[in-house]
Amino acid sequence: MSSTAPRRALFAAVIFTGSFLLFLVQPLVARQALPLLGGAPNVWNSAMVVFQTLLLGGYAYAHALSRLPLRRQAAIHLGLLALAALTLPIALPDLPPAARGWEALWVPALFALAVGPAFLLVSAQASLMQRWFVAAPDAGNPYPLYAASNLGSFAGLLAYPLWLEPTTSLSAQSRVWMLGYLALIALVAVVALARWNAPAAAPVEAAEPREPLARSRVLLWLALAAVPSGLVLSTTTLLTTDIMAMPLLWVIPLGLYLLSFPVAFSGTGDWARILGKAALVLLLAVGGLAMSGRANANPAVALAMVGLLFVLAVALHARLYAARPEPARLTLFYLVVAAGGALGGIFTALLAPLLFDWVYEHAILLVAAALLLPQHRLLPGTARLWASGPRRAWLAAALLALAAGLAWRLSGTSLADGGDELLMLVLAIELVGIVLLGVRWAYVGVLALLMLGFGGDRTLEISARGDRSRSYFGVYTVEEDARGELRRLAHGTTTHGQQWLDPARRREPTSYYGRSSGIGLALAAAAPDARVGVVGLGAGTLACYRKGHQAWTFFEIDPEVLRYSRDGHFTFVADCAPDARIVIGDARLRLADEPAGRFDLLALDAFSSDAIPMHLLTAEAFATYGRALAPEGLLLVHISNRYIDLAPVVAAQARAGGWHGRARLDERDHSRGLTTSLWIALSRDPGRVRQLEAAGGAAWTELPPSAGQAWTDENASILPLIRW
Repeated sequence: MSSTAPRRALFAAVIFTGSFLLFLVQPLVARQALPLLGGAPNVWNSAMVVFQTLLLGGYAYAHALSRLPLRRQAAIHLGLLALAALTLPIALPDLPPAARGWEALWVPALFALAVGPAFLLVSAQASLMQRWFVAAPDAGNPYPLYAASNLGSFAGLLAYPLWLEPTTSLSAQSRVWMLGYLALIALVAVVALARWNAPAAAPVEAAEPREPLARSRVLLWLALAAVPSGLVLSTTTLLTTDIMAMPLLWVIPLGLYLLSFPVAFSGTGDWARILGKAALVLLLAVGGLAMSGRANANPAVALAMVGLLFVLAVALHARLYAARPEPARLTLFYLVVAAGGALGGIFTALLAPLLFDWVYEHAILLVAAALLLPQHRLLPGTARLWASGPRRAWLAAALLALAAGLAWRLSGTSLADGGDELLMLVLAIELVGIVLLGVRWAYVGVLALLMLGFGGDRTLEISARGDRSRSYFGVYTVEEDARGELRRLAHGTTTHGQQWLDPARRREPTSYYGRSSGIGLALAAAAPDARVGVVGLGAGTLACYRKGHQAWTFFEIDPEVLRYSRDGHFTFVADCAPDARIVIGDARLRLADEPAGRFDLLALDAFSSDAIPMHLLTAEAFATYGRALAPEGLLLVHISNRYIDLAPVVAAQARAGGWHGRARLDERDHSRGLTTSLWIALSRDPGRVRQLEAAGGAAWTELPPSAGQAWTDENASILPLIRW
C-alpha cells in the first residue's frame, strides 16, 4: 500500500463516530419536543422525516463536494463543521404554537431549526469519507465501510435509551453531544491531514465512468431504499401508539433497520441469502396480519412485525447492494438511497395520515416489499411448474383462485368459533403462496388475500361506513359490541369510553369510570358547587357525574375527539353537561394559563391508546396541577396500562411534592359495561384523602413504593417500570 493510501481503520473510526452522533441526537431532540405536542406518538415520525430530509441534503452536499480537489473539499468541510458548532449546544427554538391541524409540518420545522446545520454536515460523513477513501488507487472496495456507518448508528440509538437518557438530564445530554461533535471535527481534521499531500494528479473526476446510467436502475435503487424506510415508520406507529411514546420503542425498529445494512452490505452475502428466503415465508405468515387491527395489540404480533421489518430490510437492502454501481458513482448511489429513504418517510409520516383513516400505509408497504423481493423457490421440484408458456399463467391463476376461496372462508371464521379451522385455513393459503414463488404477481395476490381474510375486510368496511377518523394524535374508531348494546370509541386498540345504546341507560357511566371506580367515588363525593376539571375528553363519560351547579372544564388536545361528542356519536356531554367549557390544546400548557386555585377536583386521563404522555407525569407537570387546584383540592390520576406500571412514578411525585394519596383498583364487570381501572387520588390536604377513603371503603390502598427519583422534564426513564 502506498504512503498516500488511506488507512481503512482510520476512516472506519471517523464514519462510526459521525453515525453514532447522528443517531444519538435523533431521540434526544424528539424527547425535547414531546412536552410541546402532548407526547404524541407521531412526534417520532415527524422527527424522522426531518432527519431523512437532512440526510438527503447531507448526501447531496457530499456528492457536490466530491467533485472538487481533495484539499478544497477538506477545507470547505472543516470550515462548515466549525461554523455549525456555533449553533450548539442543541436547544429547541421558541416558535409560536402549532396551528390546529398543522402539527405534522410544525414539528419538522421545529427540529430543522434546532439541529439542522450540524445534522446535515454530520450526515455527509459516511458518503464523503468513503469517497475520500476510494480516491487512492489501491484503497480497495469502499462499500464495506458502510457497515461501520450503520453499526455506529445502531450503537448511537442503543446508547440513548440505555445510557444517556436514564443517567443525564436533557441539558447535559445536549452538552455531551456537543463534545462528541467537537471530537468529530478533530477526527476529520486528522483524516484531512493524512490526505493533504496526496498527488494532485489524481483528482476524483478522473475516475468518472463513461457509460450512461440506466434510469430503470436508478428507480430500482429509489424503490429498494424507500420501502424499508417507510416500513420503519409504519412499524414504529404500531408500537408507540399501543405501548408508549418513548425513545426505547422508537429506536427498536430504526435500530434493526440500520442493522440490516451491515448484513446486506457485508460483501459475503451468506446471511442476506438466508434471510432473503425467510422473508418470503415470513411476509405471508406475519404480513397477513397487517390489516387486522386488534391483532396488533398482541405483544407477540408486535414483536413479529418488528422481526419481519428486519428480515425484509435485509432482503431488500441485499438486492440494493447487488445493484450498486462502480465506486466512481458512490456518492450518487448514496444520494439516491437517501432520496428513497426520504420518500418513504414522507409517504408514511406526512401523506398517509392525510390520505388514510387507518394505518393502511403499513399494508401497502408490505405489498410493495412483496413486489420487490427476489423470488426464491423454496419447494424442490416446483421450478418445472413455472416453465414459460400458457400453462404457467393458467396454473398460477388456478392457485390464486384457490387462495381466494380459502381467504373468503377465513374471513367468516373467528378464533372463538373455530381456532383449529382458522389455523388450517391460514396454513393452506400460505402453502399456496409458497408454491406460487416464481410468479410474482400471483404471490403478491396471495399476500393481499391473506390480509383481507385476516380482518382486512372488516377494517375496510369500517372505513367505508365512515366510523373511523385519523388525526396527528391517532386513529379513532366507533364500533358496537357483538350484541349491539354498547357503542365504544377506540383509540388504536384501547377503549376510550363506551355508551349504552338503550336510552334508559345511556347516561350511566361505563368503562373505566364506573360508580365504584376511584374517579366515580371522588365525583360522587364532590360538592354541588364544585369546580371540576378533566384532562382528556374521550367519549365524555365523566360528564354524567355533573350535579347541582358544578362548573366543568374539559381539556382535550385533539379536536377530532371533540367531534364525536358534538356530532351525536356519544351524548354524555350533550345530555349531562351541555354548558361545559371545552379547551382545545395540550392540558399542561392550558392549565398553566388558568388562574391559581381554579379547580376543586382535577381528573387526569390523557391517554393515546396505551401510550402515556410522559410530560404529564413529571415534577413540573404536578407543580402545574397543584397550582391549578384549590388548597384542599383533589387530583385523580388514571394509570391503567397494559405494559407500564405507572403507580411508582405517581408515588414518587407524591413523595417529592408533599401530596397524600391512595390507590383504587376497580375490577371488570361486563354486565355494567365496566372495564378494569386503576386510579390514584392525591391531595395536599390529608383530611381530603381520608374523607374520600371513608366513602370508598377498604378498596382504597396505600400507594406502592416510589420509583426512586421523581421524573422531571430533564430526566425521565420508564425502563424500570416496564412489565416485561
